[in-house]
Amino acid sequence: MHATTPATLTARALLLDMDGTLVNSDAVVERCWRRWAERQGLDGDAVLQVVHGRQGYATMAVLLPDRPMEQNHADNRVMLAEETADLDGVVPVPGAPAFMAAIAGLPHALVTSADEALAQARMGAAELRVPETRITAECVGASKPDPEGFLKGAAALGFAPADCVVFEDSEAGIQAGRAAGMRVVGVGPRAAAFAPDAYVPDLTHLRVEAAPDGTITLTATAP
Repeated sequence: MHATTPATLTARALLLDMDGTLVNSDAVVERCWRRWAERQGLDGDAVLQVVHGRQGYATMAVLLPDRPMEQNHADNRVMLAEETADLDGVVPVPGAPAFMAAIAGLPHALVTSADEALAQARMGAAELRVPETRITAECVGASKPDPEGFLKGAAALGFAPADCVVFEDSEAGIQAGRAAGMRVVGVGPRAAAFAPDAYVPDLTHLRVEAAPDGTITLTATAP
């Protein structure tokens, strides 16, 4: 826990990012994006600073601002296929299985930059339950850090943004949650730098309690 952030947040609904938050897919992301960077003549390390949280085409637009967007979308389709086929090293974030079990009966949605096929593949590889309510890449016109996905997630669950807490690991995702008017639990090493409302190194450090009136209390425990 950061001393400056509260240890407890309350919510009525939870919006969950996938990669880096529930599923550790860093090995696949690194392999696929380093190959792409090499094809573009870009530095792989620099590319990996930008990729997390965004849809692929949006990452490409940041890295190659003068390139036609149609080309980014075409490359994005190839990238999604590569990532969906490569599940080597995809594992749950520590604590994710217990966390998903704890929230099974509570209002929650997956809000991911992955498309439906990739989300199903990665959640399956990590042996995690796939939430019934999902906002995937096909559902939105704009990638994180745009708040569209989180706002659609809240609407799909029937809750106001202020009643939702977002779980995110990336700068783009934390920015998206904030722009949606939501509070954010930062998960994992990337999140700590972006001052989320609460921070946990992984989901083993989070306690979930639900009151009869529907209030969900999230408590971040010290590492």
